[in-house]
Amino acid sequence: MISETLGPRQMGSTLSQWLIIVIHGYRATTVILSLLLNVLLRIDSPAAVTAEIVGTGVNSIDRTSPKPLDVDLPPTLPMTFGTQNSTVISAQSGSTALIPCVVHNIGDGMVTWIKRRDVQQLLTVGLATYASDERFQAIHFHHSEDWTLQIKYVQRRDAGLYECQVSTHPHTSIFLLLEVVDARAEITGPPEKFVRPGSTLQLHCLVKKSTETLSYLFWYHNFRMINYDGDQGVNVSTDLNGRESWLEVPRASGKHSGNYTCAANNAEPARVLVHIFNGDNPAAMQHSIASSGPALAFLVLFILPTLLRMTAQPAVFVLQC
Repeated sequence: MISETLGPRQMGSTLSQWLIIVIHGYRATTVILSLLLNVLLRIDSPAAVTAEIVGTGVNSIDRTSPKPLDVDLPPTLPMTFGTQNSTVISAQSGSTALIPCVVHNIGDGMVTWIKRRDVQQLLTVGLATYASDERFQAIHFHHSEDWTLQIKYVQRRDAGLYECQVSTHPHTSIFLLLEVVDARAEITGPPEKFVRPGSTLQLHCLVKKSTETLSYLFWYHNFRMINYDGDQGVNVSTDLNGRESWLEVPRASGKHSGNYTCAANNAEPARVLVHIFNGDNPAAMQHSIASSGPALAFLVLFILPTLLRMTAQPAVFVLQC
């Protein structure tokens, strides 16, 4: 046994050596564990956690905050207009006028509509209306780049120059011209038509300067609407999108003579006078009607005033003895 062969001093020296070996082994083990822990932490979170050895085998974990990365952000795109400057907008009188203004990359900018005249008139700022006329309104939808000025029941006095202004530094604007037109119906051909009995009467009506789809397009014979008078020998076909209509009477007779009117919503009507001519020379009849105009004018301008003066003067009777 150790106690039997070694003396007290030798036993103490041996124990000291064992303690030194154990302590050094513990320190080596600590260092190895620290290194392993450092490797593991760097693998799991290399940018956030580091481990270092402080002093003799003291392990300290330093959790550092991630450093900001240098990222090249894309440059801010400049504001541009998607609507061309000096655009001309046509609107039909009485309809709803829509004046577009498309703005790209507006950012924090604000769109303002101004009516340009001798004295500028502020209409809208953003979606708020500042005009006293409630017919004016800015139309804009979320995530949309379109800021449209809407004018309800547009009138002739609304025509003119409008400014779409964006609150950049300095302000940027485009100008748009609004034209207000009056739609009118037109029947092709002369204002009078001559048709022989039994022949085909054909009329074609076209609505011009209309900026909106028609709601209706009716034909009238004298004062009667005849779009659905198929039993009377009248055939009507209408294309509302094309803004035109055709009237056809396959076998015209005397009852089909008279005034024909083409009428559309929100448009001036058109008229034509149809004669069902029984003679052999309708052109001669048309010439005689046209040539009678000067004779009638002569009667009205010269003979009629003379008669009026004669009737206005008091009668004078001379008695002879």
